Amino acid sequence: MTTSIASSGTIQTPRSRRRWLALSILALAQFLVVLDASIVNIALPAVGQQLDMDTAALAWVITAYVLAFGGLLLLGGRLADRYGHRRIFLVGTTGFVVASALAGLSFSSEMLLAARALQGASAALLAPAALALLTHLFPDPKERTKALGVWGGVAGIGSAAGVLLGGVLTASLGWQSVFFVNIPVGVVVLVAIPLLLTPDAVRAPARLDAAGAVTVTAALVALVGAFSAVEQLGVVHPLPFVLFAVAVALGAAFLVIERRAPEPLMPLSVFRNRDLALGNIVMLLAGAAMVALFFALSVYMQAVLGYDALAAGLSQLPLAGALVLVAGLVPTLIERLDTRGVLVGSLLVLAAGLIWLSTAPADAEFVAQLLGPTLVIGVGLGGAFVATTQLAVDGVDGGEAGLAGGLINTSQQIGGAVGLAVLGTVAGVRTETLAANGAPMDVALTGGFSWLFVGAAVLSVVGAGLVTAWRRD
Repeated sequence: MTTSIASSGTIQTPRSRRRWLALSILALAQFLVVLDASIVNIALPAVGQQLDMDTAALAWVITAYVLAFGGLLLLGGRLADRYGHRRIFLVGTTGFVVASALAGLSFSSEMLLAARALQGASAALLAPAALALLTHLFPDPKERTKALGVWGGVAGIGSAAGVLLGGVLTASLGWQSVFFVNIPVGVVVLVAIPLLLTPDAVRAPARLDAAGAVTVTAALVALVGAFSAVEQLGVVHPLPFVLFAVAVALGAAFLVIERRAPEPLMPLSVFRNRDLALGNIVMLLAGAAMVALFFALSVYMQAVLGYDALAAGLSQLPLAGALVLVAGLVPTLIERLDTRGVLVGSLLVLAAGLIWLSTAPADAEFVAQLLGPTLVIGVGLGGAFVATTQLAVDGVDGGEAGLAGGLINTSQQIGGAVGLAVLGTVAGVRTETLAANGAPMDVALTGGFSWLFVGAAVLSVVGAGLVTAWRRD
């Protein structure tokens, strides 16, 4: 006997082990999306040397992916709701595999940047559809919480493993391998998912909100581009201000369009779910803290402590291990307490770890001064991301599961772009001030990163305060 739910990609058998196998395949695809946002960083010097790209051009290898991914997530989630979560997931995975192959085969900077944009666009289809499939696979709240624990753990591994794998692959097989590694994994996903999930029932045809799709995509691209421009050009350059103005104007136009559209891309009524709204706000803050943290930690270990790429990656494994372990325990904690209680505690633990890390000196020893705070940070991140995702998807209607997945991923991407731009600028200003006052460069850099870690801790505390004060439905 098989089971089926009209609005979801449910598995072909009620056996629990097959549901968890399907979850593992979905998580594997999500791992690729998260991994690809960081694995390329270590390979950039080799890419620049072979393809004759300067520092400004290399920054676009990252930016092209982030712009396409962050800008298209809402559209990707809505397309999944409309045309079927499994179908859009498979389309996104196929595009991601093809784009990875093109990136690895690139013989020019233009070809590589186009491939990276295609990777980001494909990830924008894949990620929200995968999260929607997870919510349908596990309709029971307790089982869904456990599944989200696995999901959060895999995402955490992807973030931390990117630096390690990027160093190993680039050193042993060349920069092309950081893209080619996606292909066999993607093929496994493409073969397994049709065997484990039945096709979705396609919704009744209706006009797609094309005006809303174009407007919100352009607004998100402008917003992410503005923060990327701040990071690359500085706060006094006119381009970020122009992009911010464009993003605000397009965002206002999008809200007007959504109020009038007969079938809006993003029904504003979805924000009546206060848990969903709160979850997305907290994800903005947590995403900002996490992206800034991993960036600063990698640079600090290499530029200040003198670690090579491989050592820097290995040094982040304890953080990743703590994150994964805690992500697996969070479902039990949520059952005993509640989602909000676990989220507040996790954010405060994260803040404590970041404050501790901010005290590390320019000649820090890993075991004595870095291992402890990074373990605490891993515990906080693991709990925060699982609980935040749980909060954002609870009570969402099946027909809007893709939209909810797109929203939470969009919040994380925008938060990351904002956090890296703002906190990176704070760190840069502090570093310049210390250097101008005669501090050695390693001490000046350490001082800048210390301020960045404190800023990330402040964001975590603000998130905990919002969760505590935010009224329930």
